[in-house]
Amino acid sequence: MANLISLERVSLVFGTSHVLDDVSLGVLTGDRIGVVGVNGGGKSTLLRVMAGLQEPDSGRITKQGGAEGIRVGMLAQDDALDPTWTIREAVLGDLPEHVWAGDPRIRDVLTGLLGGVEAQNVGGLDSRVGPKSGGERRRLALARLLVADPELLLLDEPTNHLDVEGVAWLADHLATKRPRPGNATVAITHDRWFLDAYATLTWEVEGGQVSAFEGGYAAYVLAKAERDRLAGVVADRRANLMRKELAWLRRGPPARTSKPKFRIDAANALIANEPAPRNSVELASFASRRLGKDVLDLEDVTVSVGDPPEERRLLDHVTWRLAPGERIGIVGVNGAGKSTLLRALTGEIPLESGRRKIGKTVAIAHLTQEVRELERFEQWRVIEAIEDVKQWTTLGDKEISASQLATRLGFQGGRQQSRVGDLSGGERRRLQLTRLLLTEPNVLILDEPTNDLDIETLTSLEDVLDGWAGTLVVVSHDRYLLERVADKQLALLGDGKVRDLPGGVEEYLRLRAAATPAPARAASTTAPSAGTRSDGTPAGAPGSAASPAEVREARKTMARVEKQLSRLQDREERLHGDMADKATDPAALADLNAKLQAVVGEREELELEWLEAAEVVG
Repeated sequence: MANLISLERVSLVFGTSHVLDDVSLGVLTGDRIGVVGVNGGGKSTLLRVMAGLQEPDSGRITKQGGAEGIRVGMLAQDDALDPTWTIREAVLGDLPEHVWAGDPRIRDVLTGLLGGVEAQNVGGLDSRVGPKSGGERRRLALARLLVADPELLLLDEPTNHLDVEGVAWLADHLATKRPRPGNATVAITHDRWFLDAYATLTWEVEGGQVSAFEGGYAAYVLAKAERDRLAGVVADRRANLMRKELAWLRRGPPARTSKPKFRIDAANALIANEPAPRNSVELASFASRRLGKDVLDLEDVTVSVGDPPEERRLLDHVTWRLAPGERIGIVGVNGAGKSTLLRALTGEIPLESGRRKIGKTVAIAHLTQEVRELERFEQWRVIEAIEDVKQWTTLGDKEISASQLATRLGFQGGRQQSRVGDLSGGERRRLQLTRLLLTEPNVLILDEPTNDLDIETLTSLEDVLDGWAGTLVVVSHDRYLLERVADKQLALLGDGKVRDLPGGVEEYLRLRAAATPAPARAASTTAPSAGTRSDGTPAGAPGSAASPAEVREARKTMARVEKQLSRLQDREERLHGDMADKATDPAALADLNAKLQAVVGEREELELEWLEAAEVVG
């Protein structure tokens, strides 16, 4: 693997702060790197230095092929597209239609980010950039970069303004459609699910240094906890949080635990005595004592927005009852009415029909996406704005001070004395949450609570919510948060209904894929598979029953794949054993890990082939 770009002893100082302090690193072809760290820690600066947009104070930057070598493209947080451009000009540039329309990779970008090859979700290819919203312009800038496909792709928070479906698409595109000899991607992100699905390597930017960890978020948490434990320098509270996060990862969906056996054994040893993140029965019982039987009910509720003929019905005769201690996560397409549903629950908007019932002892706290409520505290110190609500509160079965709660949510010592007007967007969000929790609500409603929060703060927030007894409703595009703090998921698909998701976010993605028009889904289709007719129609689809010949062929495919999977399983087990034996030999371990990744990739392709054939057989 060749080195695309190298930083040698690079330093950069802003004022008295060493943003980068004697940093040396490199990006190899094929790397998919996730960059994490606290807000303001230097992540964006690192990418700007790599892109040549920020000159370091000292050190050297070397690119493959010299000054005229590799192409570098960067998605910054303040990308500016010419408002006079059409969508076609902004995304496709001067590419002839027969070129981009014939390129499956470009069609995949248009479908995944803009709704189809005609960019239906942003008004069509001939509409202008100027009137688009900030989120739409962000998608256009990302699409423009992915179409250009530079050798080194630098992305600063690419998941911002993407829904759950968009994040899943982007992770898949970067991991499967983009990789080829000579390419690499570096992405700053606070989306932990995206990190796990996309990254082969994680960089942590902290204190001017960049530390590298193999794998995505799950592997990063394990490696960091092991490193901190061996060094013996981590504070007790932070170590406990790390172990709690590891316990969650180990108990989570199987996809997250498909790590080499020797790493699983190390994680199990580290978290052997770690309790479950929360005792759901105990919390539900306590919530029932605080709330009584009735919490919040919506009965046959209808809510519409806009005036005829543009009127849209966001909630259509919806009946939904919240139980004491229930922890609900809500996902849905943009504009489907998620925030409207929350405002209907809290009584902030009038109902067109139906009624809302609220229990006598219910105390609601609603975190909106607005931070304007903090404007009157601009000249106050952070601790003053917090103690303005209350100086003590109860979390779980413990009484803690306002200052202790603020510390748990990221306002360390001296930062509590900062003025509210000087806080960053992420810090303002933290302050909102702290004030909200101090009101001691028994129903907590959170609308996109992860906006502007870094991973460390998100982990602390989840720890706080684990011990919070009450009814919790969370709307979020952060798939990891939803799986972490909610016991049940609901979906709004844009049809005015609230749908239960027994299969969680995975079920939501399946429902969305099934609802996608056939032409859009076909954009990335190549040859027909065992479960597909020659005309592209699924052989087992309703109204197109498979013929006996197709069923026989599918059974043969299943038998063949099962034999191949059995052989792969034997190879995988042998590799795990070899890796355990070579755990102290980095070179041998790297070679074995590469072989294991190849086996895992082959297994996943075979499993997909088996599933397609199984659908034909029925």
